[in-house]
Amino acid sequence: MDVMHIEIQKRGQHKRYYLAHSFRQGGKVRKARIYLGTNLDKNRLETLKKKAEGALLSRLDAAKRIPDPFETVLSKSELAGLKALEAKAHIKVAHLSEADWRTFTKAFAYSTNAIEGSSISQKEAAEILESGKWPDKPKEDISETYGVAKAIAFIRKTREHVSVPLILKLHKIVFENSKPFAGKLRAKGVEVVVADGLGNIVHRGAPSSEFRKLLWERARWYKKNAKKYPPIVLAAVVHNQFENVHPFQDGNGRVGRLLLNNILLKHGMPPMNIELGNRHEYYAALQAYEKHYDLRPTMELMLKEYRSLGRLLRKK
Repeated sequence: MDVMHIEIQKRGQHKRYYLAHSFRQGGKVRKARIYLGTNLDKNRLETLKKKAEGALLSRLDAAKRIPDPFETVLSKSELAGLKALEAKAHIKVAHLSEADWRTFTKAFAYSTNAIEGSSISQKEAAEILESGKWPDKPKEDISETYGVAKAIAFIRKTREHVSVPLILKLHKIVFENSKPFAGKLRAKGVEVVVADGLGNIVHRGAPSSEFRKLLWERARWYKKNAKKYPPIVLAAVVHNQFENVHPFQDGNGRVGRLLLNNILLKHGMPPMNIELGNRHEYYAALQAYEKHYDLRPTMELMLKEYRSLGRLLRKK
């Protein structure tokens, strides 16, 4: 089903050739194809096939794209497909024991900080949270390990789903002992540009003159649609929209991933850890969303992380 193939349709004395590809979407098998020509010889068919492969791949990408419900109203078939995807995340938060939560918190505190460049290793993060053993590392990194763990404990208890005060609170909890602007939105005139390790710009935050309005709009959107869309969709949309706005001078990634988990928990789903090893896939998903408002890469990564969570908890 994942291989392009030549499809032939006979009509009288003529043969019509298509380059076709079948794929599964929303629990159904769908097909994309491109017409190549009629009564083609072997050489001509091969030439046309090679020319059409790129166009078919582009068409497949467009067909598989999951649109953003923040930007457009989804159809019944699109909603059905999203619910079918979410059904694969079959772990329930009620199934997690306190030991499971400790395991998750250590893994999340390590990964979410490491993605942003923390020097704390996975072993050191576990030792900091389990026994208070401090490694010979920057105090800011140690403080943020504690801060993330404290924020996880907070979202387990709070009843708030999504709000600007909640976002400010999460930032304050994580960075209260490491950043002087903890819990404060970036000031007017402070613009944010995110670059990769090579110095390439991968994202620009919303202009400082607009991001406050955008942040409130997204909180209102969530409250309006919290019962309309599947939880994993809500979490993906809010997280990605939050990252696009980038309301803080620093710390947006960690707050965004906490916000994602808060939404999942409030809908009875388990938390999720974007692992350091999946960092490049995570960045690619954010890029696909920012450029095309395509949720599929984000949701597929989230489902992958749920499978990884299941393995982690079984292993402990």
